[in-house]
Amino acid sequence: MDLATLGGLILGIGAVLVSFIMEGGHLTAIVQPGAMLIVIGGTVGASIVTTSIRTLKTTPNLLKTAFFSEPAEPLKTIDMIVKMSEKARREGILGLETDLKTIKDPFFRKAIQLVIDGTEITVLKTILETEIAYVEDRHKRGILLFQKMGGFSPTLGIIGTVLGLIHTLGSTSDAGKMAESIAGAFIATLWGVALANLCYLPLSDKLKLRHEEELANLDLIMEGVVSIQSGDNPRVVKTKLLSFVAPTLRGMEA
Repeated sequence: MDLATLGGLILGIGAVLVSFIMEGGHLTAIVQPGAMLIVIGGTVGASIVTTSIRTLKTTPNLLKTAFFSEPAEPLKTIDMIVKMSEKARREGILGLETDLKTIKDPFFRKAIQLVIDGTEITVLKTILETEIAYVEDRHKRGILLFQKMGGFSPTLGIIGTVLGLIHTLGSTSDAGKMAESIAGAFIATLWGVALANLCYLPLSDKLKLRHEEELANLDLIMEGVVSIQSGDNPRVVKTKLLSFVAPTLRGMEA
């Protein structure tokens, strides 16, 4: 569980709700099925139009990535690549076959398998770069989906408010009831703005962060595997790969 994602959402939503209650408000006042239907249903509907069913089906995986994905550990990856480099120089490339079972990352495993199969360096790099490009494309579609939801949600909230005002001003003659109905009409705007800024856009930025971390990790793996195929000295491989890691973390490597 990513505590930053969960904690941030709880803190943001909780701050809004607690401040509302402190001002004398009641939670039942903002739970209006009609307003929620317009905002949530309208946002999802508009977002579906702009994307594909395939991307929509990945929504559970996107949420899983935002809430449960663990950040990559580049130092462990570097350590593994350096050990493989040493083994390849000592026993030959075929000696890496026994290490395939210990590699959990599918991209890493595929890259090492290509090396074992004797793939020429330029071909190896082309295949891995293509794989990374497709990963990047898939990630961007998911990020864009939540960005669009964050853009549509406030607009749908305004639409809901306008519809509420039209109904209120057209059917209410009592000034007291009209004031209460107008206040209720703005609940849709509240839902639209709140969902956009407390849910959709933060989740989009979290997915973007995870995307950048994974791409950096894939680039690191590709550089390391290409170095193994090139027969580089393990010390050179380690120095090269540490350039992918922030200077503050380099002292932590074993």
